[in-house]
Amino acid sequence: MPQIFVEHLQNKPVGQQMVELVERKGVGHPDSICDAIMEAVSIALSRTYIEQAGRVLHHNIDKGLLVAGQTTPALGGGTVNTPMRIIFGDRATVKWNGHHIDIEEIARATATRWLTDNLRFIDPAKHIIFQNEIQPGSPELLDIFERQSVGANDTSAAVGYAPLTETEQIVLATEQLLNSPDYKKRYPEAGEDVKVMGARQGQELSLTVALAFVDRFIPDEKSYFEIKAAISEDLHIHLQEELKELDMVAIDINTLDSPGRGLGGMYLTVLGTSAEGADGGQVGRGNRVNGVISLNRPMGTEAAAGKNPVCHVGKIYNVLTHQIAGHIYDSVEPVEEVYVWLCSQIGRPIDEPWIASAQVVLAPGASLVDVQPDIESIIGNELANISSFTERLARGELSVW
Repeated sequence: MPQIFVEHLQNKPVGQQMVELVERKGVGHPDSICDAIMEAVSIALSRTYIEQAGRVLHHNIDKGLLVAGQTTPALGGGTVNTPMRIIFGDRATVKWNGHHIDIEEIARATATRWLTDNLRFIDPAKHIIFQNEIQPGSPELLDIFERQSVGANDTSAAVGYAPLTETEQIVLATEQLLNSPDYKKRYPEAGEDVKVMGARQGQELSLTVALAFVDRFIPDEKSYFEIKAAISEDLHIHLQEELKELDMVAIDINTLDSPGRGLGGMYLTVLGTSAEGADGGQVGRGNRVNGVISLNRPMGTEAAAGKNPVCHVGKIYNVLTHQIAGHIYDSVEPVEEVYVWLCSQIGRPIDEPWIASAQVVLAPGASLVDVQPDIESIIGNELANISSFTERLARGELSVW
């Protein structure tokens, strides 16, 4: 078992600090599309490798890119002029025991299924060009999987924390509500491309929401602004009822809008995502693995989506640190806030990190000696059971965006 360091932080918990900034990119945001698809491809490859080789083989599909297309939105319904392009990138095992593994077909079929299941108005056959750039891996990284004990395939650090602040919870819940099936039934005009920025000052939270409207449901400018106002009011009522410690929440939707400017003053899309004609996307530029981008928190630089689930610590430790932090917060009562850090060394067993540490903010009157043994025990137990954790990652049971 590695040496575990536990440190007492004298900081105020983030939720008690004066200013807090939190962002969430929804399922139809170009960066989220990349994260979700490349992670789905990794899960599909893992399943194929297990079926053919009995274990997950070398692959990393974390260099995905979405190139925006071109559309002409119009009141009542516009046109798609140039399709979007999704580029699958990085490395994968293409041969095993003399058999060819059709990586390109697995990637294409997986992406098609995800797009069909999650974005209502995208027809992959019409609106997407798939480009496969996945190549075989290097000999040394491939050899990691032939060794008796699979070690880390990178030297990398990760940090996770708990609990989510009220601001983080509200920002996450806002996007999830807007993209829920029930909400789409009530407001089919609301596209899947949603971005929420939360700015808290003291006890007051302001949300700025970018919400792509689907043009086929908007017959005129008057209807656009009426529907936007109805969504804003509905969202405000719902969130106001959910507040716990905060006093109020204010909501602004599509602040670039300008009545009277026609199409130039409305956020209209043909397919419900800015990827159709405005913004490209890239793996790792979206949400952290706990679903938010929280600027008050320490964050790692690794893109987790698409990485190998059994040896790439850029994925494993990113998710695991949040899980460990949650277990510490839930189990060790004096802990008000906790940060967990793990750092690997390439080739070293993933259950023996180079560095393992926790930083805790404690309730008044509590001391480090009261909590340190329990924290060390939780971290040690989580690392000892890391194989079952990586199996869950490989099956896609844990979200990474």
